[in-house]
Amino acid sequence: MGKDKISGDLGGGGQLSYDFVKEIILPAFNNPYLDRLDDGAVFDINGVRLAFSTDTFVADPIFFPGGSIGDLAVNGTVNDISMCGAKPLYISAGLIIEEGFPENDLKIILKDMAESADRANVKIVTGDTKVVPRGAVDKIFINSSGIGVVSENITVSCSNAKPGDKIILSGTIGDHGIAMLTQREAMEFETEIKSDTASLCGMVENILSFGRDIHVLRDPTRGGVGTVLNEIALMSGAGIFFYEEKIPVKKEVAGICEILGLDPLYIANEGKLIAVAAPDAASDILKSIRNDPLGCDAAIIGEVVSDFSGQVIMETGIGGKRIVDMLQGEQLPRIC
Repeated sequence: MGKDKISGDLGGGGQLSYDFVKEIILPAFNNPYLDRLDDGAVFDINGVRLAFSTDTFVADPIFFPGGSIGDLAVNGTVNDISMCGAKPLYISAGLIIEEGFPENDLKIILKDMAESADRANVKIVTGDTKVVPRGAVDKIFINSSGIGVVSENITVSCSNAKPGDKIILSGTIGDHGIAMLTQREAMEFETEIKSDTASLCGMVENILSFGRDIHVLRDPTRGGVGTVLNEIALMSGAGIFFYEEKIPVKKEVAGICEILGLDPLYIANEGKLIAVAAPDAASDILKSIRNDPLGCDAAIIGEVVSDFSGQVIMETGIGGKRIVDMLQGEQLPRIC
């Protein structure tokens, strides 16, 4: 990276994060599981295929319209396991709590975690708690790891995208990031924007019934849809072409983004997924997603192409074309 100190932008999930992982993290451990740069690792133990993933949640604010840091910790980990093509089973919960944190707030967060785990049909089976001096952490941070089982006929990875594949987005983008921003900055609008934080394991279970026709699953959290599409292009070596007019965005979210000069393509989501699927199965997979309450706004937004290898191209609403790069730094800090 050529820098002596860690920059806050490295946590934003964009190009700087990607370069940091490639140049600093991967060489330190050097193994094929990490090198895949998927949402988790898939490995075989005595003939059983398992998926394992971990994430740390540092959200600010910790309570927001539609959820809390507790919901994020469970849903985010469940979703990362699901994006490996697995059925999530068990998760952990590690709490780092600032001294003086209100006990009642902790009880609310734990209740949210328990309810989210119940909805996802997973169990929180182990954990750890540390209390640190005031100022050593901002209120509460949560680390959560998860494990799940992968069926024999399922292999999903960013590297599996092939020219001709269709790209499906499960719903509106930017809801979580804008909900966090408006709450943090005490911005008031006529319509309250809520986070989309949710477990996608039920939706993914239905998607996985299509077996090897599912090539890639990713949830566009930090860095948003634009960054995830770039990761797929880079890891597969193919190009990505999509249509701006087919990206579902709520009017309220689009309006706030326009006012603040933000691009919805790079805003984090916590209850959406991108599926890359074989062209012959894409329409049926889209129907399956739309049958889920969380996928009613799903759309096929584009396709994988053999041109412009490793790049993402968007056709704009007026018919022009532009390159969509990875997010460089952080549009919105501390949102997950």
